[in-house]
Amino acid sequence: MKRHTLRRTQQLYCDAETAWHFFSSPNNLAQITPKSLNFVVLTKLESEEIFEGMLLDYKVTPLLGIALRWQTVIKQVTPNKRFADFQQKGPYKYWNHQHEFIPNEGGVLMKDTIEYELPLGFIGEILHRVVVKKKLQYIFDYRYEKLELLINNKKQPI
Repeated sequence: MKRHTLRRTQQLYCDAETAWHFFSSPNNLAQITPKSLNFVVLTKLESEEIFEGMLLDYKVTPLLGIALRWQTVIKQVTPNKRFADFQQKGPYKYWNHQHEFIPNEGGVLMKDTIEYELPLGFIGEILHRVVVKKKLQYIFDYRYEKLELLINNKKQPI
């Protein structure tokens, strides 16, 4: 089956510690996820910040109002620089989301690289072309706009 990759970058006008603090708190994920996905963190968090080996359970409604459970494990944590979340259980056959924070003159360049594979073989590939690819692009476009408001203090268009 084919692995797909989605790459996104965004300049954040803050320091690496501020970016890390925001992105390493699982509770902030709901703020940058479209409301239509009904995204909820189910894990009762003992720590506000992620750590290597941390398991996170979510509920999400990606398509047709069907609620799904999703579990990821946090790996490869380098504070203020990078971390990855890997799907343990969920809608994908494979999901690896790498988050990188690269300091620069303007603040931090945030890079997301998502490698994913759908289940169901040929049917999964059709679903990818028709629905999933567009849905993931929409989610990350939404995330970009929310981060412009929340971190970069850009005003919403009138």
